Formats: sequence, C-alpha cells, structure tokens
Amino acid sequence: MNLVFDIQKSIEKHYDRNAFCIGQEYHTYKEFAQIISNIRKTVRSKTEENEIAIGLVTNDDIQTYASIIALWLEGKAYVPLNSEFPLSRNQMVIGQADIRTILDSSNEKIFSEYQTITTKELNTFPVDLTPLRVSEENLAYIFFTSGTTGTPKGVPITFSNLSGFVDAFWALDYPITEEDRCLQMFELTFDLSVMSYLAPILKGACVYTIPKEEIKYSYIFELMEDYELTFSLMVPSILHYLRPYFEEINCPALKYSLFCGEALPLDVTEEWSTCVPNATIANVYGPTECTIFCTDYTYVKNAENKTHNGVLTIGRDMKNTSTIIVDKDNNEVAVGESGELCLSGAQLTPGYWKNKTKNKEAFFYKNYQGKNTRFYRTGDLCNIDAEGDILYLGRVDFQAKIQGFRVELSEIEYHAKAALDKVNAVAVAFTNTIHNTEIGLVIESEVTDTKELLEYIKTKLPSYMIPSQIKHVQSFPLNTNGKIDRKKLKEMFS
Repeated sequence: MNLVFDIQKSIEKHYDRNAFCIGQEYHTYKEFAQIISNIRKTVRSKTEENEIAIGLVTNDDIQTYASIIALWLEGKAYVPLNSEFPLSRNQMVIGQADIRTILDSSNEKIFSEYQTITTKELNTFPVDLTPLRVSEENLAYIFFTSGTTGTPKGVPITFSNLSGFVDAFWALDYPITEEDRCLQMFELTFDLSVMSYLAPILKGACVYTIPKEEIKYSYIFELMEDYELTFSLMVPSILHYLRPYFEEINCPALKYSLFCGEALPLDVTEEWSTCVPNATIANVYGPTECTIFCTDYTYVKNAENKTHNGVLTIGRDMKNTSTIIVDKDNNEVAVGESGELCLSGAQLTPGYWKNKTKNKEAFFYKNYQGKNTRFYRTGDLCNIDAEGDILYLGRVDFQAKIQGFRVELSEIEYHAKAALDKVNAVAVAFTNTIHNTEIGLVIESEVTDTKELLEYIKTKLPSYMIPSQIKHVQSFPLNTNGKIDRKKLKEMFS
C-alpha cells in the first residue's frame, strides 16, 4: 500500500520540521511520530484484529491527527465523531459502523459506555511507523453524511480510493513542498479535511488548524496574514464573511487558493484575487462519494471565465475520474443540454455502508467507452460545453415547480445579488399554508426596503419566479462543514 508507506517516509524524512500549528503551538514531525507510535501500540493491544472501524472524537489537537495516522498504519479505518453533535446522532453512527473502540483526546470520557482509549494519557513506546501490509481495499475512513430519512448514511472510502485521489491531485500540478504552510479549516467530520492534512503530511509541510472556540472566518484571516500561509482549501461561504475586510487583506505569500463544497460566484472570486495577488485560484468539485474532489477549473485573472448565473464552472475531470451528464433514463445528453452529473473511476466509494436500498438509488451500471462501468448519481444539475467544461446549474433538488414551471433557484439568486451590490442572498422554495409552492428570498443584511430589489428582479424574471416573501438575517447560518444551512433558512417561511 504505497500511500501509507509514503506517509511513513515523509514523517521520517522531516523529523526536524514543524508538522502542525494548533492553537499557535507548533508540533514537529518527530513529536508527531512519537505520539502516533504510542497510540498505535495501544490500539494494537486493546482492539481485535477484526475491528474494522474505530471511532475518533474530533478534537483540534495533535493527538487526534496522530490517531488517524496510527489507525492507518494498523490498516484500520477511522469514523469521526463530533462531540457537539446530538448524542442520538452519534449513537446511530456508532451503531451503524459497528464501533467497539473509540479514540478520544478529551479531558473527560465522552462515550463512557464504549471502550475508550484516552490518547493524552498513554505510555511512551519505541517509535514504529512501519505500516502493516494490508489490502488496498481496506477502508481508510467512513464519513456519515446527512440522510433524507433522518438517518445518517455512511460513505466508506478505501485506501485505493484515497490513493487515486492523491495521484489525481498531484497531477493537477498545485505543488506542495516542505516549505509550505497549509490551512486546515474543516471539521474532521467533513471530508475536505482529509486533503487539508494529508497532502501537507505527504510533503513534510506544516498544517495550520482552526481552534473550535474561535470564529472561523476571522481566525482564517489572522492565520493567512500572520503566518503567511501559502496553500488553502476553503468553502466559498468563507469569502462572503471575509468580503467586508477584503480591502484590508493582503496575502502575497499565498500560492494556491482552492475552493470546494459550494458554488463559487465569479464576482467574489474576482475581488478575492486582489487579496491574493500571487495565488493561483481554482474551483474544485466532488462529493464525499468520489473521495474529496474530482474535477478542477483554474480561474483566469483579468480575462473571461466560464460561468452560469454568475457561478464559475467546475471544470473538467481530474485524472482517475470520468464524468457524464444523463437524463432520467441514464442516457447521455447532448452538449449544452442539462442533466444530472454522474461520476465513475478509481475514487468512487464501494457503496453506502450497509445500505442496499440507497445503493440501488445512487449507483448504476452503463456501457461507457466499451466497458460496463459503475456510475454515481451526484444529484447535481449540470451541462457540458463544447470544450468539455462542466457548468454547475444547481442541485436537482434546488429546482422547484412553480405554477407548473420548473425554476432554478440559482437563477433567482443571481439576479437578486446583481441588484444588491455585493450583499449575499439565498432563494428557497417553501410550501405555504394552502400547500402551494412559493419562492422565499433571504438577504444577509440589516432590514432594508426591498421595493427597488423587487422592481429590478421583475425586469429580469417572469412573474412566477418573483419571491413572494423576503427575509433578512445578520449572517447566514452555517452547518458544521462551513456551508450555508439552507434547511434553516427554509424554516423561516410558511
């Protein structure tokens, strides 16, 4: 398993360099290796060989990151557990993943009814980073994402999937070296965190994390300037929070600024480019089911960029991934026609964890380039242009039927934001008291007179697409992944 051996080699090669900066405290790769070894030895002595998945409480400390590597060296998978999530949700995850052992660096045991290895209180053992030789099809992690039924659904990712991603990422030529200082802004229950710690570790770079008690966007601002970060992967929502401070932000040290997880608006990207004058800005895309991200588009400064409703294209397939856009019968649509984006390739999960029903819905086989190929339905509405770039139109479920017409909510947002001059807005579809569907618009600002806004929208959109209700919020609610929580916004309407 080359990936895990590559991790070993990199840690051993960079003993004297800093591996992590957590809460303004540095930890060297040598210290990291010692903690990994202590955890690894304890895991080996206290768990059964057939324990596939080990729970991991997601704290922001060196022991938590060391636990991930220790488990991988033992050929085991980690399942992140956020102690701030409802207990019932964590118990569902623990039950579904058959977790018997939990690694926890907290000062007090959080899941006392399970065997818990408290990773801050371990004996010191000789350093041992030599991986066990296990199959590439062994699991590296299982992330549980929100399910429409209220039950989280598990997405298992194998070492082979993860190796496919790393291979494809290096092929993009966004190089990381031991001199780099890399942002890790994500909660460890979000799969973008994997790239944010794994890529730097593989190159001996230093990872800079965000303490849970800090305001995320302001702390990122401080990290980027004070520590002269050189590489970042962020969700676009962060830019909306940073936008009022763009005139103050100057990060010439940043070499690569990647965005993933949500639609990336062109106007904000253009403004951000002045804050990071030497950075390559890229929009990458991918669901958890296809291991972190699998398409890429490089933003072109001072030139025309491909967009739909003001949103940057998600670009083209990365190495190891194939994309198609299909109609409801899984037939590929013509260039320029809209349909559901589907993915296949080395990064594709083996399937949802113990969920045959969901697997039948989400995966299908199709003859593709002469082979019977397995594809995943992303739920994303897209089209592809003549040059092969994929334009993101919105979620399939971000469409709404209003008076019999199919409406893309992203189109309403585009025109609303054009009228609001740099103020963010989100459109939602809601069911009124007589069970008809209406459009609601939420504006991220103080309460304002919306008469001019509505007049402007009426010049751009047909009557059935005009919002019937408009609400204001000081700031959009975010979920744990840093994305705008559209479900909470929808609850504002009735």
